[in-house]
Amino acid sequence: MNIEIVSVATVQAWIAAGEAVIVDVREDNEFALEHIAEATLVPLSRFDPAALPPSEGKRLVLHCRSGIRCGHAAGLLQGSSLDTVYRMEGGILEWKQFGGPVVSH
Repeated sequence: MNIEIVSVATVQAWIAAGEAVIVDVREDNEFALEHIAEATLVPLSRFDPAALPPSEGKRLVLHCRSGIRCGHAAGLLQGSSLDTVYRMEGGILEWKQFGGPVVSH
């Protein structure tokens, strides 16, 4: 399995084109405060590859707060049937810095 780090701009383009499945690996409280609207929460503390949303024909993109925890999650996917997993560089912090919208409560 390949793990590739991609820019926020790339992820935003993939989302706009309907080509990405976004997985947020932060914890419940972080997700509740703010998250990317398209993201599915699968916290690293209880990360289970079986809990990932279907991604057939799309790119599976992991993200976290700053880009570190998604690397740990990607490592947990080693040996899975996925060909490539993408990590969003800079996490939600960089997403917001580049004007990415968030859902906040």
